[in-house]
Amino acid sequence: MALSLYFGPYFIMFFCCIMWKCSCLSTRLTRRHFGLERALVKFSPVFVLGFLSFWFSWLQPSLQFVICLCIYDGFLTLIDLNHSALLADLALSEEERTRLNGYSSFFSAIGSTSVFMSYYFWDKQFILTFQMFCVCLAVFSLIGFVISTSMMKHYFEKTSSSVLASASDRHEVSSRHHSSSLALKKYVKQLLRHKNFWWFTAMNLIQVFHCHFNSNFFPLFLDKLLGHTLSPKSAAFLLGLSFVTPHINNLYFLTLCRRFGAYLVIKWLFYVKLLLSLVMLLLGPDWSTLLCIFIASNRVFTEGTCKLLNLVISDLVDEDYVIHHRKQSISALVFGTSALLSKPGQTLAPLLGTWLLAKQTGYSIFYSDESSNNDNSDFLLDEKNVHDRTGSDVRLGCFQVLVYVPIVCAVLQIILWSRFKLHGGRLKIVTSQRIGAENGGAV
Repeated sequence: MALSLYFGPYFIMFFCCIMWKCSCLSTRLTRRHFGLERALVKFSPVFVLGFLSFWFSWLQPSLQFVICLCIYDGFLTLIDLNHSALLADLALSEEERTRLNGYSSFFSAIGSTSVFMSYYFWDKQFILTFQMFCVCLAVFSLIGFVISTSMMKHYFEKTSSSVLASASDRHEVSSRHHSSSLALKKYVKQLLRHKNFWWFTAMNLIQVFHCHFNSNFFPLFLDKLLGHTLSPKSAAFLLGLSFVTPHINNLYFLTLCRRFGAYLVIKWLFYVKLLLSLVMLLLGPDWSTLLCIFIASNRVFTEGTCKLLNLVISDLVDEDYVIHHRKQSISALVFGTSALLSKPGQTLAPLLGTWLLAKQTGYSIFYSDESSNNDNSDFLLDEKNVHDRTGSDVRLGCFQVLVYVPIVCAVLQIILWSRFKLHGGRLKIVTSQRIGAENGGAV
């Protein structure tokens, strides 16, 4: 079990690298053959099976855990990057992209209500009910994948056939001597010289780390810092609400993006995160109401920022299209590279978070007091010992980690984001050139 938990993240990253490369190799056919929509249809059944494989015992537990996590996380990443890449290809102006992102957030909020439903069906003593719920959820999701992608493909075949035909004619003339030379390695070399992409990637790595840090330790912070004021049902409700609220809140952030641009909104969110963390650090852990608001807002704002970053990656797709004079965009490759380079943040979040909590509290949440003193100790999560320990040192340590992490993340992100130059006049020039090229002009 210990080996599975240790090596699991590395198997996942290796698996995602393979899936990312397979997706990138098909980007040349994206516009002509609706490659992104076809990828969603092709990989969604495996993604659904990966989800179901968690809830039915069919292999030795630790080995099943690693295999299921690889399949689920790999195909989730693949589907997510193809879905995100559609944003860059279906809409070119910032207003259209924010509106499309808004629809996505609205329906994502509806989908997140399944979290509340899962609490209703969960029963440790009779897990069959929950398993049936998971099966129904998986079937519903698969049907949704098929219907939505079919409708999307039908719509664009009907309304954009003339545009696609003309684009295909222009591409056919040049593809005879360009298609073989513009290989994956050349794309990667060009991305390596894309400065704005690398400043964004560094900032995004920290953002992914912070998002997953919050999602991993949100229940622990609620229990150790607010356990004396919140009932178990209230804590469970807040946990479920934390999955839905970011999607709803993102609708407001998108209206701000339409007025001020994504760059400024993200910059303000970094400053708000830093300011709230500093204020909470000065107030201390004894203000229960303010602490509850801070824990919730920290998660909501962080998740909201993550959801806005797709707009920035879409702008990077446009810039790559313009500066390299491409015949068609490589949106899936740009989104895939960004997702791949941010994966370490997802892996490091629970590992570094556990280490920080152990340093601040003097207690590791993965070892019980008895097992740490015995030679035959096993690598396990002693949940009862973790949640029952109510010492002031543990509470203070959790509070310090809660506020220190967003402070450090915000400072680093503000510095990195100030180096990002694809906004304002530069962004307008890139967008106008991309739209002109798509309408038949030269880049």
